[in-house]
Amino acid sequence: MIQIDQLSKKYKGAEGFSLSGFDLKINEGEIFGLLGPNGAGKTTLISILCSLLKPTSGTFRINGLTYKEHKRELQQTIGIVPQEYALYPSLTAVENLTYFGSMYGLKKSHPLKDTIAEHLETLGLSNFANKKIKAFSGGMKRRVNLIAAILHRPKVLFLDEPTVGVDVQSKTVIMEYLKQLNAQGTTIVYTSHHLNEAEQFCRRVGIIDHGKLVCAGTPKELIMAQKGADHLEDVFLGLTGKALRDHA
Repeated sequence: MIQIDQLSKKYKGAEGFSLSGFDLKINEGEIFGLLGPNGAGKTTLISILCSLLKPTSGTFRINGLTYKEHKRELQQTIGIVPQEYALYPSLTAVENLTYFGSMYGLKKSHPLKDTIAEHLETLGLSNFANKKIKAFSGGMKRRVNLIAAILHRPKVLFLDEPTVGVDVQSKTVIMEYLKQLNAQGTTIVYTSHHLNEAEQFCRRVGIIDHGKLVCAGTPKELIMAQKGADHLEDVFLGLTGKALRDHA
């Protein structure tokens, strides 16, 4: 589903590359976890794959499509759930979702209304459909953010920290919903700092550091390959070190 070949990115004025010769294949129907310390290159990679950022060199294809040749089709193929809320606080949940649906070319008709209502029901938001987003809790905003990304039924869903800052109940609902989407055929690319969550959720994971892919495999394979590791967190620390990666 996703083919990445020798992808590199150097920002203007930067001394080094944020991505360097990055290669990766993600299969159709996979839940793939992209893990790495702060500044490792995860956000840069996701931004390029979502066509929000141009690479310095290298190529990628999603479902056989390239950004240069199939820009419109590629936008319809993917869904993006950013870490920051991409919602209008002064609009209601339904108004937000109707707006985002129209951006994907979905008509403001009964099918769209029914689709929105169905997703709100599934994620426990029916009673808040006509409430303004600014009155929502963090977990509720995360759930609406997710719905906005999948209204057009994308084949690939990119998730950047989808459960950060949410309560346990919202986290459980979100993760179960993502599993349902995947079971229906959606390929999921997921980034997170919650390594225990990634270990349980992802079929395969890739660890990225200093703009390069350090390793990739099932969580079990990576744990078995790392001496003394019992969990994915042990693998992560063993490969990327324990030094702080804070950035101002």
